[in-house]
Amino acid sequence: MTSIRILPDILSNQIAAGEVVERPASVVKELMENAIDARADKILVEIEQGGRSLIQVADNGMGMEHDDALLSIERYATSKIRRAEDLLAISSLGFRGEALPSIAAVSRFRMVTRGKHGDAATEIVVEGGKIKAVNQTGAPAGTLISVGQLFFNTPARRKFLKTVNTEMGHISETVACIALSSPDIGFRLLHNKKTVRDWPKTDDPMERIVDVLGSDFRPLLYPMDYNGSQARISGWIADPSATRSSTSRIYVFVNGRFIRDRGIIYALCDGFRGRLMKGRFPVAVVFLEIPAADVDINVHPAKQEVRFLNQRQVLETVGKAVENAWQRPRPRPRADKSTGLPEWEQTSLFESESPYAAKTRPDAGARDNQPPGPDFSRQDLQPISAKDPGRPAYLPDKAPGPSAQQAPETKPVLFEPGLLAQARAIGQFRNTYIVCEKPDELLLIDQHAAHERILYERLCSIGESHGKTPSQRLLIPETVELTYRQAPLMEQLLPEFATMGFEMEPFGDRTFVVQAIPEMLGEEEIGSLVADMAEAAETMAAAPELSRLLDRCLIVMACHGAIRANQALTSQEMTAMIKQLDACKNPFHCPHGRPTVIRWPLSHLEKRFSRIV
Repeated sequence: MTSIRILPDILSNQIAAGEVVERPASVVKELMENAIDARADKILVEIEQGGRSLIQVADNGMGMEHDDALLSIERYATSKIRRAEDLLAISSLGFRGEALPSIAAVSRFRMVTRGKHGDAATEIVVEGGKIKAVNQTGAPAGTLISVGQLFFNTPARRKFLKTVNTEMGHISETVACIALSSPDIGFRLLHNKKTVRDWPKTDDPMERIVDVLGSDFRPLLYPMDYNGSQARISGWIADPSATRSSTSRIYVFVNGRFIRDRGIIYALCDGFRGRLMKGRFPVAVVFLEIPAADVDINVHPAKQEVRFLNQRQVLETVGKAVENAWQRPRPRPRADKSTGLPEWEQTSLFESESPYAAKTRPDAGARDNQPPGPDFSRQDLQPISAKDPGRPAYLPDKAPGPSAQQAPETKPVLFEPGLLAQARAIGQFRNTYIVCEKPDELLLIDQHAAHERILYERLCSIGESHGKTPSQRLLIPETVELTYRQAPLMEQLLPEFATMGFEMEPFGDRTFVVQAIPEMLGEEEIGSLVADMAEAAETMAAAPELSRLLDRCLIVMACHGAIRANQALTSQEMTAMIKQLDACKNPFHCPHGRPTVIRWPLSHLEKRFSRIV
């Protein structure tokens, strides 16, 4: 008896669904790409319960006739490939013929579609991969697909879905990415019957980009338009002052398809060479136009990765496009358009009106680039916390000393409590490192890392004591726009922020208004601080504990509030910092895990100078 058998169609479709349908956002992506390929210029996405209950995408595209509708839910059925050669020059967004049957195999699926010249629409109902009904019905030209109870018949997959807010954040980002690449199409996104976003179609791609990134980016964007031997690069890059701590605000499109490619991101950052600090990433929307025969988009089931025929030349072109953008004059920013209701045509696809009316937002006040020097002599020098807040659990518990290469003849020097008690500041090296002496050793303290540790433990101690830190109210409240995934994460942290003197509240949609900041942070660049805190929380979104999200935000807050390198300190300020660092429970590492102190024992120095044998 043979042990190898052909899998049933339903089971093979469910396996394919595991590759194509990772989460509700994957369904939205596939259905929207099909709508774009159908030449729709209006797409409506309706979501309920973060996609768990319902995902519905309606478009006014070409639609399908009865026979084509039935074939569309069969595996490997597509209108976009007819012969083997077509695989070498794919210009459509959806082409594999797996999306609809895979989605229908793991949901309660309903499709209503009518061609432009059809007399009636075709309705097909599928449940768990089995066709339940095929009917004729009345409907406008176009296609409407409803996906209910996703993964209802694969509970192992359904239990891996995240919270409603998390899944809705992924869906919102997916819609935003597709909207960036298609400004000539109008998009509307609803969640639980409430409009989340409206993007009317526009002839100006800049308007769509500003609408997605946020109005604050309008005066910061540089246009790119560069023709290389292997690709044409267009799009916009933001001024280096608007950097982020992750690559989440880099949007790359190849022939209209959103992709994630480390090589392109590296080439993009290389074009910023000399303009970016280490660990910072630019904000950019980049469009690559490459001959279809020179790019393979069939290397990933979800079509998120591509392979270039001439990768090195393509990446060089991206870098040159960025460098070229710095040489071109930036266009004068235009005044923001009214945020009133978009002028949607009244069709059956868009029945509801947007609840968003025009809002007046306070302008952000100008701030100095360099914060004033800290006055450590006025700060409390008592022990910061009676309870050790500890280092973040995700950092290794390691206290590095001098490496073997630096001092092969000595053993690693350990860090013991009270190390800084007798330390005396004798100066600064390059206005970055505090030079200290003790009776039997020399110390170097990284002033930024040390101040980070001090501020971090102060913030932690406030949370532990449930007290409230002094804050300074902003003369002009500042508004900050976050991404759809970041906004709900930050909103749940607002009560904790308030106890630390960071007063921020929702201001409609994904915008927050900052009213006050902790006094210990000084004059901080608020927009950059909040953006980095939001990105830090986003990277920890999978962690179930709210405390982990808060801890990551406190680390960012401490980093932004700490003094920088190349900042001169007085003798009194250096002495006060040493005392405060010595009072910390973990004085030898900054919250990121970097060392704050390097030691050279007297015996080590004397050996190096050959004073002793």
